[in-house]
Amino acid sequence: MPRGIPNAKRDETGMRYTTFNVPLGFNPKHASSTYLKSDAQTLWSRNAVRKGKAPAAEDLPQEQRRGSQVIVIHPGSGYIRIGRASDVNPITVPCVVARKSNTPIKPTKRVRLVSYPRNQTKEHLAMDEDTGKEATPDPFDTKLSSITVSLRDRMRFYKLRVTPNATKIASTFNEQFKPEKIAEHNDYQTEWIDGSCPDDVLIGEKALRLVDPVTSNYLVKWPIYGSNFNTRDYSSIQMLLSDLEALISGTLLEKFNIQPSEFKNFSVVLVIPDFYDRGYVRELSNLLLTSMGFKQLCAQQESLAATYGAGISNACVVDIGAVKTSIACVDEGLVLPETRMTLNMGGDDITEFLYVLLTCIKFPYRDIDLNHSYDWNVLEDLKSRLCTLADTDVALNLYDFIVRRPNMLTEKYGLRAYDEIILAPMCLFEPRVIEFDKKRENFHPLFQNVTEEIIAQGDYVTHAMVISTQHLMPAVQPSPPVPSVAHPQSVSVNGVSGLFIPSLYFQSYYFPSAELSSSKADADTQAMDVDVKNPDPSRSEPVSEPPIEIIDVADENNASSQPQQPSLTPPQSGPPVANFPGGFPIDICFEASKLPMDVAIFNSARAAGGDEKIRKYLQAVLVIGGTALIPGMAHALESRLQAIATPLVPNMEKVQIIPPPKEVDPRVLAWKGAAVLGKMDSVAELWVSPSDWDMFGMRALKERCFYL
Repeated sequence: MPRGIPNAKRDETGMRYTTFNVPLGFNPKHASSTYLKSDAQTLWSRNAVRKGKAPAAEDLPQEQRRGSQVIVIHPGSGYIRIGRASDVNPITVPCVVARKSNTPIKPTKRVRLVSYPRNQTKEHLAMDEDTGKEATPDPFDTKLSSITVSLRDRMRFYKLRVTPNATKIASTFNEQFKPEKIAEHNDYQTEWIDGSCPDDVLIGEKALRLVDPVTSNYLVKWPIYGSNFNTRDYSSIQMLLSDLEALISGTLLEKFNIQPSEFKNFSVVLVIPDFYDRGYVRELSNLLLTSMGFKQLCAQQESLAATYGAGISNACVVDIGAVKTSIACVDEGLVLPETRMTLNMGGDDITEFLYVLLTCIKFPYRDIDLNHSYDWNVLEDLKSRLCTLADTDVALNLYDFIVRRPNMLTEKYGLRAYDEIILAPMCLFEPRVIEFDKKRENFHPLFQNVTEEIIAQGDYVTHAMVISTQHLMPAVQPSPPVPSVAHPQSVSVNGVSGLFIPSLYFQSYYFPSAELSSSKADADTQAMDVDVKNPDPSRSEPVSEPPIEIIDVADENNASSQPQQPSLTPPQSGPPVANFPGGFPIDICFEASKLPMDVAIFNSARAAGGDEKIRKYLQAVLVIGGTALIPGMAHALESRLQAIATPLVPNMEKVQIIPPPKEVDPRVLAWKGAAVLGKMDSVAELWVSPSDWDMFGMRALKERCFYL
């Protein structure tokens, strides 16, 4: 043994630690297996071969149409639409369930969706005088004045006359109006339901016809809220799914005479939200395939289904629902995932804001209570008949409406209103009056044990949401890459006629930290000059309309009655703490849900790519949902989008709002598109059977529907 090397300690036992010999690494050159190396070896292909070898099923009778064995289900916050794929229109049922309780029920008040005016009573004013403090201004007046200023500027631009003292005239008429009672023999009677009803479960219209759910011991709940389950009303996911099953089964039995034992013969096309929660899709799929026992399932996103129904392949789809508005761009049969946005406002906000505005002008029906379903229906009827977004419809007109209450005679009221009918739907473009923080109170997650498979595929923040909230990011946060939108140092619009372009409206959203200097070009050729670093009117040619107040929906507490300039200095803060989804220092999804609808549509198109993509999608904007029926919606959206896109996108042509096909209700357009898919032969490649679901779970939907 060489010198310097110590003697190794000898093993006295002479036993080895193990007798297992570690094999050498596998040489991939010697591999000869072809397992799962072709599509023919997947489970879906084997099932198709097995189905082909099976004896052919009996042909359908001649009277049955294609799609008669396919049921299309489109759940929503306010209504659920169910029907066969062969039907022309679906059955629309209110998505509400009432269950009888054995214990007394406490009355619950609905959450206020919008701001309310503060009651300036004599006691309140006297208290201010005693304390020596000046009466603080009402925040509601500040928020309402911003919308009124925007409306007045539009009317001034279009040279429309403003009626002086219109509010006082309307208030005087409404305060003195006495309702007319209609005898029973001159009016159809509503069959109200009281506590003597023997049914333990009431669904749809029956649940809304309860005289008083509290005295009748009925719990009235709405299972769906926005694009997810309503966790505010339910504390258990099983209770929620049980109500949904009762709602779907009861509708199929009552409207289509389909027994639960026949579900195994029907396939289901389920319409899901664009920006969906995977737990929501998983529980609904498990309910339909496992609990209810349908034959097979296919999931389809709302925007893609809407393009099928409209017969177009490329569009920016805007779905305005009851409590949320979803925006997504569709490109050749595929929803672009980075363009999806969800706004936390919808038709219910318009209804409640209309109620607040009518209350300010002495609404003649003074006993109205929005906690009662029949009073809420009165406001819904007024919204559908009165509300408009056409500036030319603003006039001091006389309207009438009918009030039907249980155990009382029907009453006919008269109403005079001026600009309240257009201010209410304008809250979609001026969302300062909406209480976003109150909307998400008392919600809690129902999915605690979520598999790693779902977590790995989670995409909670889209690129459209990020670029919509980049002006709220701290200075130390690196800004994400933004698609190129050409904005030269001096933004000018030449030769734009018949277009309302606010001067300083969109600076806080698009140029939070940009330095745009004034151009030295000839002022006679400039129609608008936006200087974000120092907006000085003296350095540019004055335009015909005054600047509109910049509405920063992210900071409502610091709002003032004077027009505010955007804060161009980024907030100085310490290192951001990533406590929100996506690792961002702020809640991107929540902050992006506060954007005005026109700004959100433009940001969704920006997230699709460059200038060419923006022009492509802004020339094909498809608006669906019940709020799309408001007169003047197309022109109001076109003018606002044109005002944004023209100075920011080079060679921007006219923005176009695509109308729905002739004689097609925009509320059922997504359902009709899903029905078209259910009748196609290619849908055979998208079905997921109960055995597939039992074996793969959410992976089955992921492999069959590539967008999941």
